This record gives sequence, structure tokens and C-alpha cells, in this order.
Amino acid sequence: MYYKYNISGPIRVPPKELKGNMKKIILGIAQKEYEGIMDEDMGIVVAVTDIKNSGQGKIIPGDGGVYYTSDFDAIIYKPEINELVKGAVSEVTEFGAFVKTGPLEGLIHVSQIMDDFINYDPKVPNFTGKETGKKLGINDEIKARIVTVSLKGNIANSKIGLTMRQEGLGKEGWKQTDEKQKKRKEKDEKPKDKKDKVEKQKGDNK
Repeated sequence: MYYKYNISGPIRVPPKELKGNMKKIILGIAQKEYEGIMDEDMGIVVAVTDIKNSGQGKIIPGDGGVYYTSDFDAIIYKPEINELVKGAVSEVTEFGAFVKTGPLEGLIHVSQIMDDFINYDPKVPNFTGKETGKKLGINDEIKARIVTVSLKGNIANSKIGLTMRQEGLGKEGWKQTDEKQKKRKEKDEKPKDKKDKVEKQKGDNK
């Protein structure tokens, strides 16, 4: 989930950048310093959007830069348990599929892809449902739910676990496949139900 935060912190402007529009200069430095930074409680700083107050600069003896205590707006991404997310499959391996969602990649373990026995084809690579025929491969757009979150100080070491084994989740088009198979199953069962009723009536008449 995305949040908007107001962050306050010192921004050092080096001597060579002490000319021009200071608000724009401080914003640019804040973007370089803060974007991509992760806090385990707050989340990942996706973008610094605006400098609210840059205050007056302070000079520290022996340092040619000027320090501005600045308030700035930032967009934060923090994945939440049970949150619904959309993304594209970026990698398929024998143990699951990786999905790019926001600044992080989530893993859908092979056991959480679909309610079906699935086969993994390393040549494509993709997964195929044995009974449903559903396929999942690279670049497929999916909808999933977050089930685990582990933020470890940086993007590379942070992980989120996803599931698609709930109603309404999965790849685009899977819902239509489920509905068609449900109707086909109901149609196949009707003659059997009718035959059972006839046989039951005959038994009652004896």
C-alpha cells in the first residue's frame, strides 16, 4: 500500500550547487539521498515529491557545504498482510513465480498458484494446470493477495509472499475458465441426477 509521509531531515548542499533555485536544488538532493531507502517500520521511499520548508542554511566549520533542515513530502510503499496487489510475472522457476508489484518482487510459491495439480515446463518456462489447462508464464498480468512480508533493510533482501488460491485471484481470464468448467460440470451431472431420480421412483413404487 502507498502512503504519503512528511519527513524532516538535514540536506547537505555542496559548494558547487550553492547557486540557483535552492528549493529545486534541495529537492534534487533529497531525491538522490532518500529514494530507494527502506525503513522496516515505515516502508520504502518510492519518491520525494515536494520540499515544504528548507529553513535557513547552517555552515559547519571545516565543511564547505551548507546544511538545510528540510521538511519534504515522500511517497512510501509498505506491503500489508492481506493486501490485494496486481503485477506482471517477471520470472518462473520450478518452486514458483516471481511477480513485480510496486518496488518489490513477490513470490507465489508453486503450492499457491492455483487449485489444481500443475506441471512445470522449464523450456517455456511456465506452469500448466493438469485439469483446468490454465497457464502461467512470464509477463502474464495477475492479481494476488499478500500473505507474508519480510522487510530486511534494503530491497534486495526484502521479500513478500503471495497467493492466488482464493476466489477472484489469478491470471486475467482464469475466472471465465472456472465459470465455463463449472457450467460444463453441472451439465454433465444433470443426466445422472435425472437417472437417479427415475430409479428412486421405481424403487418407491415397488
